Amino acid sequence: MQIHHFANAMPPRLLDSAEPLPESGLIWVDFIREEAESWACWAEPMAGCAIEAQHVSDSLNPDHPSFFDGTTDYDMLVFQGLGPRDDRFPLETRTGAFFLFDRILITVREQDSVSFNQVHQKLADGRLKPPGSILKLAHLVLDTMVDRFLRVREPMDRRFTALQDELLAPDGSVDDWRKLLDERRVARQLEALCDDQLEALDAWRRNTRTDWSSTEEIRVRDLIEHINRVEAHANAQGRDIEAAVQLHFTALTHRTNEIMKVFTVAAVVFMPLTLLTGIWGMNFEYMPELHFHYAYFFALGSLVVLGGLMLYIFRRKGYF
Repeated sequence: MQIHHFANAMPPRLLDSAEPLPESGLIWVDFIREEAESWACWAEPMAGCAIEAQHVSDSLNPDHPSFFDGTTDYDMLVFQGLGPRDDRFPLETRTGAFFLFDRILITVREQDSVSFNQVHQKLADGRLKPPGSILKLAHLVLDTMVDRFLRVREPMDRRFTALQDELLAPDGSVDDWRKLLDERRVARQLEALCDDQLEALDAWRRNTRTDWSSTEEIRVRDLIEHINRVEAHANAQGRDIEAAVQLHFTALTHRTNEIMKVFTVAAVVFMPLTLLTGIWGMNFEYMPELHFHYAYFFALGSLVVLGGLMLYIFRRKGYF
């Protein structure tokens, strides 16, 4: 657990858990989920109100989807972000729970939640301006989480482009269809994550217990717009993969048709030749051609001329 105190636009001060909370300024209490099974017992006296048991249970669920709920005393936002490896596919997620009181922000998250750790470090280094409100403080973390979703688009592009190139290769060498299904599953997973995030942020914007300023409203709308961009990108990637699959099978069908066309032409060319050889191969006693001195050469010549003539006709008609 980390307790940060923000006052007078000064860098945050790290408080000891046994130290009484200052009566002024903003307080950020950041709990690690693995160590915070009874965090509500400590936080309720500090916040001066009861925290619903279901909300506590939701905050301790590492797989809880993005979600908003609130009471007359606080807003609760559960928000899913990316895991420590944002280039790993399928995507790993980390869930963070935000409890927003009048001047206290309580968060419950995983130890390796990159976005929370980055905000802590930037505030300590002075790279982030100390927040002037609890909503601004929560926005700093949420904005970092959403920015990491924006950065995942580039590795997605590279992977999907390589897969599409393999699908459309002239030799049609792709045979690992599980890889294709995995990539399509990533796009759908990202779309689902974005849908949950958008629903949670929209519910928070409409049902918050506090009156937001125009600046705060713009910040949240900016988060929503960024998530919409990620969702649109994931949706486009999914459509591109489906289009590539259709083109792959179209090209495969075309190659198959070309092969069948060659076999068909060969069969048609040899059909009359087979007929002639069948006739001349009959062993009847009275066959005039059997006693003709040049019959053998005449038969071979006839077969060559007839086959060549048919090939010439097919060639002129563009059959091959």
